[in-house]
Amino acid sequence: MELRNKVALISGGSSGIGEAISRKFASEGATCAVIASSKIRKANKVAKEIKRRSKGYVCDVTKPKDCEATVTKVLKNHGKIDILVNAAGVFYPTPTGDTKPADMNRMVDINLKGQWNMINAVSPHMVSRKQGNIINMASVAGMVALPAYGVYCATKAGIIMLTKCLAVELSRSGIHVNSISPGNTASPMNEDIRTDPELKPVLDFMDMLTPSGRTYSTVEEMANAALFLASPKTGNPIYGANFTLDEGFAAGLFIAN
Repeated sequence: MELRNKVALISGGSSGIGEAISRKFASEGATCAVIASSKIRKANKVAKEIKRRSKGYVCDVTKPKDCEATVTKVLKNHGKIDILVNAAGVFYPTPTGDTKPADMNRMVDINLKGQWNMINAVSPHMVSRKQGNIINMASVAGMVALPAYGVYCATKAGIIMLTKCLAVELSRSGIHVNSISPGNTASPMNEDIRTDPELKPVLDFMDMLTPSGRTYSTVEEMANAALFLASPKTGNPIYGANFTLDEGFAAGLFIAN
């Protein structure tokens, strides 16, 4: 087991990619602090199913004090935090000229500031132990422009650069900081899009633009990448990397015949 005796705090760990990471890490021996944004039942359900003394928590990542309090609880219950995964996030369009300031602020607060808040709360503990592993969830949208999703793209581009800066800053303290940039990934968040018959022409077009021919990767594949970064066996020399898992979408223009 690659994460035996490790403790992982996973924001957004009760659904989607975050849940898959919680399950993968636990299967490799980690105790997981499964963080939900508001519904403790979801976090508790995942924690109960993955076992390993895992426990559910609720944390509003937009509030620094909430993040600090959650970290304190996790340390009290588990004694340490070896791994932080920032997987909490939101995704919705923000068309220029037709987006309320509150909608823009919410996305920035969760997707960018939220990850910073968790890192700011956890990093002093990791620095004191001279070891730690931080994995930030970015996106291929931080690398490739998406019309009408400018704010989302900006937050994810920010995460990619924040990751590099923190990797340089914290590396001499024994802390690895890396990011994962998923492309289209099948999850409950986009199930309605993937199953809507009226959107089939759009999905077919997306297939044409995807070099691998497979528009949607799986959450389990994202979790495998997170394990690769978190494992001492494979992640030891990796600092400031951005793992792109997008079926080749960001590699360049591709249109299938």
